Amino acid sequence: MESKKGKFTSWLRNSITARMLVVGFLLVVLLIPLEFVKSLISERAYRQEEVVREINDKWGNEVILSGPILKVPYKTYKQEKVYIQKTKSYEIKTEEILNYAYVFPENLDIVSLVKSKEEPLKRSIYESVVFTADLAVEGNFPKIDFAEKDIDSTDILWDKISVLIKTTNLKGIRNTLEVNMANQALSMTPKYSQEYLNTVQSEAIKDLSEEKNGPLPFSFSMKINGSQSLQFIPIGKETKVQMESNWQSPSHTGKYLPEDGSREITANGFKASWKVLQINRQFEQEFFNHLPDLSEFAFGTKLIVTVDEYQKSERAAKYGFMVIGLTLLVFLLIQLASKIYIHPFQYVMIGLALVMFYTLLISISEHSSFLKAYLIAAFSVLGLITLYSRVILKGFKFPMLVSLSLASLYGFIYVIIQLEKYALLVGSIGLFVILAIVMFASRKIDWGND
Repeated sequence: MESKKGKFTSWLRNSITARMLVVGFLLVVLLIPLEFVKSLISERAYRQEEVVREINDKWGNEVILSGPILKVPYKTYKQEKVYIQKTKSYEIKTEEILNYAYVFPENLDIVSLVKSKEEPLKRSIYESVVFTADLAVEGNFPKIDFAEKDIDSTDILWDKISVLIKTTNLKGIRNTLEVNMANQALSMTPKYSQEYLNTVQSEAIKDLSEEKNGPLPFSFSMKINGSQSLQFIPIGKETKVQMESNWQSPSHTGKYLPEDGSREITANGFKASWKVLQINRQFEQEFFNHLPDLSEFAFGTKLIVTVDEYQKSERAAKYGFMVIGLTLLVFLLIQLASKIYIHPFQYVMIGLALVMFYTLLISISEHSSFLKAYLIAAFSVLGLITLYSRVILKGFKFPMLVSLSLASLYGFIYVIIQLEKYALLVGSIGLFVILAIVMFASRKIDWGND
C-alpha cells in the first residue's frame, strides 16, 4: 500500500495544479531577492544624488536671479503726547523713524548665454553637469514718487539710495559685479544680514536728488557658475528674457513658459525667450519696510539629464516580476508539454540567475555605458540559463526555445526603457502579444490531468 508521503510526492510530480502552485509559490519567494536588488539601486541612486549635491555645492547650485532693485530710505514721524512732571503739562514729542522702500524696474531685459562644461565634474564614479552663464542685464527704473503713500519727497534720503541684487548663488559669481547707473559704476558688496541673505548691495548713488529724479537707466553684466537650473524673477513692469545654451535637453520650468514660436531645440543646444508683464504676476512694483521672497514667481530652464543609468536600472527592475514570471512560465509549459520533470530547486536556480541580471546591470553601468552594461548582463544570464536548461531539458529544441524567449524579453524591455513618450503604449502592446503567444502555446495541453 502506497504511503501518504508517496502519494503526495506523486501528486506534486504529476498534477498540473500542484506544479502551477509550486511555480507560483517560488515566484513569490523570488520577489524577496528582487526587492533587495531594487533597494540596492535606490541606495546607489541616493548616493549619486548626495555626491552630485556636494559637487554642485562647490561649483555653484541652482541660480535664481532677482534684481536690480532700488533701496530707497525715507523718514516717517511718530508723535507721542508725553506728560512733563516739572511743568505739570503735556508736550508733543516727535520721533523720527527710518524706513526703506524697494522699487522695481519699469523695464527689465536679460540676455543669458548658458554654456555647460564639455567635461562634467567628477568625483569617484559620479559626475555632475554644471554650467557657466553670461548675463547681460539692462533696463530703467521709474521716477521715484511715493505721494500715493503720503510720503513727501523731502523725507526721502536722496543721497542714501542704493541698489540691491538678489541671487541664490552668491559664491558662483565669477566677475567683479558693478551696476552702471546715473553715470556711475556702482560696486556691489554682500551684506551679512538675515534680512538681506543672498543679496549684494551697492554704495550710495551719488548726485541723485529730487531735482534729478527721473527715469534711471541701468545695466550690468554677470558671469556665474551654476548647476541644475537658471531662473529669473520677473520684477520688471515688463520683463524680457532671452536664453541660449549648448545643452540639448532643456526643461522650461516655473510660472511662465517661453513665448510661442521662440523655443528652438537642436542637437547643438536650445534657444528660448520669455515676456512677462506686471498684469501677469500678483505683486506690485513697490514694497515698503520689507522685501518679500518672490521666488515662487521664478521662471527659467532646468538642464536635465533625460534618463541616467540609475533611472534606467530602476525602470528595468520594475519589469523583473514579468521577466521572472514569464521565464518560469515557459519552463512550466515545456514541462507540461514534454513530461520532463523539473525540480523546484531548479526553478529557484533559474529565478536567482534572472535576479542576478539586475545586480550585474547596476554594477557594470557604474563604470560603463548603460547599453554595454545591459548587453553584458543580458548575454551572461542568457548563456547561463541556456546551458543550465540544456542539462535539465536534454536535447537542443527546448533550450533554444528558452534562449529565444529570454532574448526577446530582454530586447523588449530595453526598447521600453529607451522610450519616453510611448513607453506605456509599447509596453501594453507587447504584453498583449506575449499573452496571445502563451494562450496559443498552451492550447493543446491537457489541463484535466489533476
